[in-house]
Amino acid sequence: MDIDNIHDPVLLQDCVSLVAPALRKPGSIVVDCTLGLAGHASAFLQAAPEARLIGIDRDAQALGLACERMDRLGLSDRFTPVHAAFDELTEALLRLGVEHVEAVFMDLGLSSLQIDRNDRGFSYSHDAPLDMRMDQTQELTAQRVLAEYSEDNLTRIFRDYGEEKYARPIAHEIVGQRGAHPLHSSLQLDELVDRVIPRFHRSKGNPAKRVFQALRIEVNGELDKLARTLPQAAIRLSVGGRIVVESYHSLEDKTVKSFMVQGLHDDVPEGLPVVPEDAKPFFKELTRGAKKANEVEIEHNPRSASVRLRGVELIRPLPERWKTRYGERARHDDETSIKRGSGKNIGANKGRR
Repeated sequence: MDIDNIHDPVLLQDCVSLVAPALRKPGSIVVDCTLGLAGHASAFLQAAPEARLIGIDRDAQALGLACERMDRLGLSDRFTPVHAAFDELTEALLRLGVEHVEAVFMDLGLSSLQIDRNDRGFSYSHDAPLDMRMDQTQELTAQRVLAEYSEDNLTRIFRDYGEEKYARPIAHEIVGQRGAHPLHSSLQLDELVDRVIPRFHRSKGNPAKRVFQALRIEVNGELDKLARTLPQAAIRLSVGGRIVVESYHSLEDKTVKSFMVQGLHDDVPEGLPVVPEDAKPFFKELTRGAKKANEVEIEHNPRSASVRLRGVELIRPLPERWKTRYGERARHDDETSIKRGSGKNIGANKGRR
């Protein structure tokens, strides 16, 4: 497989310019929580020749291809692959004996491999089984969600994760027909949504886009994992370290923005005349809000049209009360983890660093 032809990293140079300054010290460590095909990861190592990178991905196929890319580029001696979900960040670092890191990067959403593969049902553009698992070892699939969830739960998923106005009618149609005609393929789901949504109320693009997005988020627990991972990143970050995140829809960006804003303002009641040192901001904003792709980038890489890039730098030690708060927020929801199931392999290729 020609990785270079299917993988075009979004806002690559912008991400490198945000991450690389934190990696000047020899032995610095950057964690790419969404390794994919290592497009961003390899660029980080090339820009910081004395840094090491830990790459986390729940997709074993992508992880293998990323390792091949690192080998080909001569970067494998500074690269450690980890087969896990990104909300297992703390566990992965502890197993590798790493206490703190200088940068944490996340490129959320689907990798190019997942978008361009036709056998997992991520896209409504290709007919495929309704799988949508990023980690093929987990149990929950999109087909199971559609076959087993109640109408109320399906409505909630389509409304909250897809911001779909016709969430209830779509869920009602799915439940009503699944006894005689259960949904097995992406084409079947695409056709169902096409029947339900009135043509005069449609936005641009495929009307099933929001439903597919919502199912993918539910199957992979994306928003829950994101909300658990960001606090872990903050706890493990060295002073001067950076958190850089690319998100692709409003729910992701809202989660990232809410997390970063917490450290950008004084942690005191409004109007307090004197702000204690320990209550002053611990983050510095690096992007002045969210950076978007310009017209040139979008023309070159259409997948960058919806990207929102944000970054912060830790400018002083994380206050103890925030370590406690973040620790509580980072705890895994055991019921969700058991429900989805997962497989992981820390340091998948021994000797890689």
